[in-house]
Amino acid sequence: MSKRDYYEILGVDRDAAPEQVKKAYRKLAHQYHPDKNPGDKEAVERFKELSEAYDTLSQPDKRAAYDRFGHAGVGRAAEGFADFGDVGFGGLFDDIFEGFFGTAGRRRGAGQRGADLRYNLTITLEEAARGLEKDVRIPRLDVCAVCGGTGAKPGTRPKTCGTCRGTGQIRFSRGFLSVSQPCQQCRGEGTVLEDPCRSCHGQGRAKVERSLSVKIPAGVETGTRLRVSGEGEAGFRGGGRGDLYVVLQVAEHPLFVRDGDDLLCEVPISFAQAALGAELKIPTLTSSTKLKVPPGTQSGAEFRLRGQGMPSLRRYGVGDLRVRVLVEVPTRLTTRQRQLLEEFAALENGDGTPLSNQFLEKVRELLGR
Repeated sequence: MSKRDYYEILGVDRDAAPEQVKKAYRKLAHQYHPDKNPGDKEAVERFKELSEAYDTLSQPDKRAAYDRFGHAGVGRAAEGFADFGDVGFGGLFDDIFEGFFGTAGRRRGAGQRGADLRYNLTITLEEAARGLEKDVRIPRLDVCAVCGGTGAKPGTRPKTCGTCRGTGQIRFSRGFLSVSQPCQQCRGEGTVLEDPCRSCHGQGRAKVERSLSVKIPAGVETGTRLRVSGEGEAGFRGGGRGDLYVVLQVAEHPLFVRDGDDLLCEVPISFAQAALGAELKIPTLTSSTKLKVPPGTQSGAEFRLRGQGMPSLRRYGVGDLRVRVLVEVPTRLTTRQRQLLEEFAALENGDGTPLSNQFLEKVRELLGR
């Protein structure tokens, strides 16, 4: 039996932010937790499914692999409800009890990883075709330059919390469960600041604007996510940096519409060009090329120019430029043009108009029934 999509399981969109994923998981995990549904096998299976989905989508590396390769990209899934190691149940346990008791059962302050950031970047179709490096400015929380991230005034150091003795947690029992709650005195950090840094107000991080160059490969399209490792927000109290995700939007082009690796261009031609044939000058993303339209071309006919489309992002090769010709009927005629067209109409005998002949034949058959 095939696995369900992780985003569908949690009921979130594929571009949902980490906090949205977490919120959706906590709500459903609370609803289907086995302790709230004793003897309900369906709830147990649902909870197991939720745990597996959240374990993947809550971790940027696993989520990126899943987005690209599906279930095959995240290795072996959880095989049994009792085998919590496969789905990282330690972190999931904390998130569940954060929903039950209003706070997580883990120490939050020390060594907390910085948040991932998302930056929406719009580029042109020409830029998407050739690839480029783009300079961007990212507002983010960075290590405070004054205190070096300690949160304490220069020359002082944080002191061990006397309430939790530096653990950052206060443990209590609730029924058969033993739950850890962040210490209220130190807010789960294990230390207290007697003299906080005036620059960051004891946070250890300050808002800055980071300038960096992002390399965009040729062939990207709207929705492509580029991960820049370590360019997210600084961690809290020595924790690792988050990552930056650059999400691309390719602007609409006035001439071309993208279809996978192909480009589509609609070109108007006159009745005379369609009937007699013509050589057209067709624009491309880089210059222009010539296209021979044979005599008798019908409106809507499509011609393919090989290798004039978009480079493929995931494989070798370049798509094609598909030119669709539209026969344009003039809205204004000179006296001479009208005379010539009337002469032409008088000379028509049905030869060379197969579509009209087929239509009339079908009408005769229908009326003759």
